[in-house]
Amino acid sequence: MADSLKKPWSGRFAKETDKSVEEFTASVHYDLRLFEHDVRGSIAHARMLGKQGIIPAEDAAKIVQGLESLLEDWRAGRIEFDPKAEDVHMNVEKLLAAKIGEPAGRLHTARSRNDQVATDVRMWLKDEIDFLSQLMAEFQHTLVSRAAEHLDTIMPGYTHLQHAQPVLLAHHLLAYFWMIERDKKRLADCRKRVDVLPLGSGALAGTDFPIDREFVAKEIGFSRISENSLDAVSDRDFVTEFLAAAAITMTHLSRFAEELVLWSSREFGFVELDDSVTTGSSIMPQKKNPDAAELTRGKTGRVFGDLVALLTLQKGLPLSYNRDLQEDKEPLFDAVDTLRGALSVFIPMVATAKFKKGRMREALEGDFSTATDLADYLVKTGVPFRQAHEIVGKLVAECISTGRGLEDLSLDDLRKALPQATEDVLRILQPEESVAARSTPGGTARSAVEKQIEAARALIKEKG
Repeated sequence: MADSLKKPWSGRFAKETDKSVEEFTASVHYDLRLFEHDVRGSIAHARMLGKQGIIPAEDAAKIVQGLESLLEDWRAGRIEFDPKAEDVHMNVEKLLAAKIGEPAGRLHTARSRNDQVATDVRMWLKDEIDFLSQLMAEFQHTLVSRAAEHLDTIMPGYTHLQHAQPVLLAHHLLAYFWMIERDKKRLADCRKRVDVLPLGSGALAGTDFPIDREFVAKEIGFSRISENSLDAVSDRDFVTEFLAAAAITMTHLSRFAEELVLWSSREFGFVELDDSVTTGSSIMPQKKNPDAAELTRGKTGRVFGDLVALLTLQKGLPLSYNRDLQEDKEPLFDAVDTLRGALSVFIPMVATAKFKKGRMREALEGDFSTATDLADYLVKTGVPFRQAHEIVGKLVAECISTGRGLEDLSLDDLRKALPQATEDVLRILQPEESVAARSTPGGTARSAVEKQIEAARALIKEKG
């Protein structure tokens, strides 16, 4: 077996790996994105080995210098990977050996690929969580800005996709702000459990070398070290937790995407999405399709699948490390890429959307969405709510049978069903009055929504 193609474990084997097995088990074609994190972790490990006298200090210095040179090559696009070297870790070792020769063989002292890969993934995921959190904050800023523009835009509020009660468009947009705020908090909480250093756990049982794990943790920015070596090399809870958080975030984006798809249809006509975030048809010249929103809705299923894949992957694994865990990366990478992409298109899509105020207000005409206000009016005159509900329900049924809306009724018409009605009853049937009346904290009245915006902006400012 030629030295250049030698496997790190070849001493035990009398035969070369079958080509089909080699191709099946290789991961370098996707885990190469861990290159920089692998090198950074290796630099910290080499410094620790030299500091502890585990390897000669001069060898440690050569290794660090060689690894730093590899980082420069990577950033300059000069790295070529060898698929026969299996994974990113062995490619780094091979590239390092080509640079510095024999000292490169000492880098893997006191570590295993088992604790090494777990470290790389945790380092990478921390960086990705930080970037995703920034995107979420930018999206929140967009939502608040658009909400502030629409403090007087009234639209139908829906339950069961049926007109329910009038709300401000600002109130509707801010609902997504609070969803994303929860998503950010989930990611921040998840990050605490990602921020644990497994390096030093070895293959599964730790190491008999006098390593300094706290030194390595400080070097590469981990807040603490793992407590149990068996758990450390086999734990992918942090990946599963991230995927669950990503799936929930995608659910929120998908819900908003569905509304934008519906609202941009001719039947609704509530919004026109900008040309820059829509596409056309190859056959129908008139089409303007909300493809970015539709793809967000569709790609949500990918992230759900990524989560289920990880849960299924782990459900029957005995301790500790098993090669099955190599399959954690593609679902993780896919979910991160998908969530990044969805957030990146939603920011300009919402920022440039033209909301049709007139059409939204027009949709409230004759929709009976102030019926609850009329029932509440009766309650305030002393009628029990259930009785008031029935009275107004019958009045709505009568209006439907005669082709009228509540706002079409005169005071005399109303008094036939509600003898105690006074002149002010006509005012409360207007959507503007309905909205203004709901001024309790969290309500849709302008005064309450302005307080929401104030609270939202304070949160954004607080978190930078």
